[in-house]
Amino acid sequence: MSTVWNGARRRIHMQEVGPRDGLQMESVFVPTADKIAFVDALSRTGLAKIEVTAFVSPKAIPALRDAEDVMRGIARVPGVVHTALVPNVRGAERAIDAGTDELNLVMSATETHNLANLRMTREQSFAGLAEVASIAVDAGVAVNISLSCAFGCPMEGDVADLVVLRWCERFVELGASGITLCDTTGMAYPGQVAALARTVRNRWPGTQLTMHFHDTRGLGLPNILAAIDAGVDRFDASVGGLGGCPYAPGASGNVCTETVVHALELMGYDTGVDLAALLDVSRRVPALVGHDVASPIVKAGRRLDLHPEPASVAALRAAAAARVA
Repeated sequence: MSTVWNGARRRIHMQEVGPRDGLQMESVFVPTADKIAFVDALSRTGLAKIEVTAFVSPKAIPALRDAEDVMRGIARVPGVVHTALVPNVRGAERAIDAGTDELNLVMSATETHNLANLRMTREQSFAGLAEVASIAVDAGVAVNISLSCAFGCPMEGDVADLVVLRWCERFVELGASGITLCDTTGMAYPGQVAALARTVRNRWPGTQLTMHFHDTRGLGLPNILAAIDAGVDRFDASVGGLGGCPYAPGASGNVCTETVVHALELMGYDTGVDLAALLDVSRRVPALVGHDVASPIVKAGRRLDLHPEPASVAALRAAAAARVA
């Protein structure tokens, strides 16, 4: 696994989903001003992309009912793509009017999860999202398709690669510039990830490929490393490990952004992220959502965040020095 690409440290693009995928799961409504400050702080850390919100019905996701105000209120940082989840034509119109850089369209690779999550068959979802893609392309706004349960479904089990590839192909034909393969319930494993990643990259080399992993079974980071080995350089993650899937039984949060950045930087990759600044944001997340979050790096510190010498050690050191003297 080489960390060097064309003579330089290999770049891995980190994409933050906490403000949308994370906050939509929270029972409390985070005030609009706080959401804007949250996104702005993340934008200053060097992340490549931030999923800011979702332009959905307020009845469906009350926690994100202020989507327009948030998207219009954030500071635009050069080099950072501000994307949003869009489920239908009305959502697309709202998102484009609010100045969203990219529309993220979501459907599931499996019929059962799509019915549970979106209350539509896959073909019904595709027909609706095709209209959204057409509007976005006409407006000159980028489109990304996120395919849920690409590595396994909690109700149907394994998902054949051919099924995933068929849906990817149909969205690429619509004009999608990016594909995100989502491990919605943490069912993926490294060998599976590497094989599917290589196939997708070889078939659509001009399409941005992102991997979205959950850490349900502790395989989030191993899956990321397997994907990197297969040539993937874009990953979704959530600060503090926020998020999950309300329609995926047993699913835990997304892989933790600061954990991934910390590990990749130690391995010699260039994430472009200021880890210290990211940790400052993560430390403020519990106050934002009203509960503790699963951030190992916040709890334990970075590898070389050392601790003061205990007083007992200092005394023993002084006693040893006195005996030598």
